[in-house]
Amino acid sequence: MSLLTLALFLPACFALNMVPGPNNLLAMSNAQRFGFKAAFVAGFGRLGAFLVMIFLAAMGLATILFASKTLFLLVKIVGAGYLFWVAYQLWHSNVADVSKQPAVNKTLAQLAKQEFLLAAGNPKAILIFTAFLPQFIDASQGSAFQFLILGSIFLSLELLAVAIYAGFGAYLGHWLKKGNVRRLFNRGCAAFIGVIGLSLLTEPQR
Repeated sequence: MSLLTLALFLPACFALNMVPGPNNLLAMSNAQRFGFKAAFVAGFGRLGAFLVMIFLAAMGLATILFASKTLFLLVKIVGAGYLFWVAYQLWHSNVADVSKQPAVNKTLAQLAKQEFLLAAGNPKAILIFTAFLPQFIDASQGSAFQFLILGSIFLSLELLAVAIYAGFGAYLGHWLKKGNVRRLFNRGCAAFIGVIGLSLLTEPQR
């Protein structure tokens, strides 16, 4: 893998990491509700899901999933359903207590699990690892090691995206003091996540 390839991969990859998808919106909302640290640590849940996807892509298994219309449609339906559930929870979240909730282990585990399931149920994430990453693989060299390098870079930039969105959400938490304003913010995030879920269902079958 050449330095030129990496130079092209980095900005393209970071652009994907920074897309305001469901996980990034969730990180921003979690930071606004629970604080930066809780949202940032919970972001490792999505990294776990992406790590599994990278491994499957490196082994060629994700390509089989993407090639099967039935399996891919099933992933779309399950993923969209979970997006709707997350949107519902955000829409009806409690905003009475404006103080940051303590980031106890159970809370962090629940937030990380939510991030994991949200990422695992997003077929667009599977597409990234089956169609985007292979474009930067040099066929004349070992693909597994190259997937390791590109995957590590992707995960590092994804963690940076988590920090950026969580930081923005935490900043909002400092001035969103009124319950009705916080409710509007949470419901705005819920609406965006719901629209993303709807787009998954209405997107033409590949």
